[in-house]
Amino acid sequence: MPVQFSSRLPWQGLTNRFTQQLLALRERGVPLLDLVVSNPTRALPSLYPDSLLEPLSSPEALRYEPSPQGARSARQAIADYYHRRGLHIDPDHLVLCASTSEAYSWLFQLLCNPGDVVLFPEPSYPLLPFLANLSSVAVQPYPLRFDGRFHLSVPELAAACSDRTRALVSVSPNNPTGSYLRQHEAERMLSLCAERDLALIVDEVFSDYACADPCPQEGPRLLSCAELPSSLAQIPALRFVLSGFSKVLGLPQVKLGWILVAGPEPLRSDAQARLELIADTFLSVGTPIQLAVPQLLSARDHLFSGIQRRISDSLTILQTQLAGSAVTLLPVEGGWYAVLRLPQLVSEEEWLLRLLTEDHMIVHPGYFFDFPDEAYVVVSLLSDPADLSEGIRRLLAKVESL
Repeated sequence: MPVQFSSRLPWQGLTNRFTQQLLALRERGVPLLDLVVSNPTRALPSLYPDSLLEPLSSPEALRYEPSPQGARSARQAIADYYHRRGLHIDPDHLVLCASTSEAYSWLFQLLCNPGDVVLFPEPSYPLLPFLANLSSVAVQPYPLRFDGRFHLSVPELAAACSDRTRALVSVSPNNPTGSYLRQHEAERMLSLCAERDLALIVDEVFSDYACADPCPQEGPRLLSCAELPSSLAQIPALRFVLSGFSKVLGLPQVKLGWILVAGPEPLRSDAQARLELIADTFLSVGTPIQLAVPQLLSARDHLFSGIQRRISDSLTILQTQLAGSAVTLLPVEGGWYAVLRLPQLVSEEEWLLRLLTEDHMIVHPGYFFDFPDEAYVVVSLLSDPADLSEGIRRLLAKVESL
């Protein structure tokens, strides 16, 4: 009898027409215009000096002193980073982990029994359901509605709750829509969590990268839930705020993330003590990385400025080339991506396949992020400016040809 593998792995359906065509083109060596690059060290290699990772070679790392929370010096440096952003947090309320993906897994294990439910937004990055499934946790989407910007539909969020719901996930700014939580939306989320004894998980990995607010009439944005305005801080809801170096420093290869545990006492302390037990089980963050955190964060302003310049340049290219065309650039509030709405001349999958096989360019389809309708594509704002400009030229030529 063959070995039985876990049903948690969605092994079937990992390939589709697009991935098959992409693989075939790469095997033939066809040059492709990649407009989905998401690794800053590949998109902006000149931004990263060879000396940047030298702190990882500190001889201090040869002394192993495991801590469930992570090294105090690392947590203090992260608290100082928040302080420079005008946010005041207690370093003793931080728990280090290897990535935000690991943070999600730990929180699902902390908050949920098998079969319990976590709510997550649609559209959003598709990793969340996969991570939940690996923890035997069910997921229930709640929609983000578009009326000039993507926003929370509070009645639909409340309707998505059930007796098995244990947590609500918010991604702010959202990936890929770039929409931030507005303060009035955060108030409704926190109130719902307090009323129904749910935890709020806020993924803020892109929160540093705010653009000019395209919709100020929607009320003030909440750029971080790490420290709440006094009116929101009074709402007695347990919350976990996630971030990490993959976006804060644009260093995905330096595997470091963190969880800020916040909310009313003694619930907050109880949650953190249990979370530290999970962290102590894995001890996944390497000592060299933890000891290097203060020096790595000292490069943050330089790296952030370079990434933000690329984002600004990309937005200028998109706004200029798409002006007056049949392709609509949706408002970009923040993050590293832009969403383009295409005319519904063909299906979204057909758009994707034609752009790949005829124009040799790679974009993300809207269905990858569970957009509710068609046709959308998502492009990275980290793309090489010349590649992005050429890609938009090819896209507009394709629209004209149909």
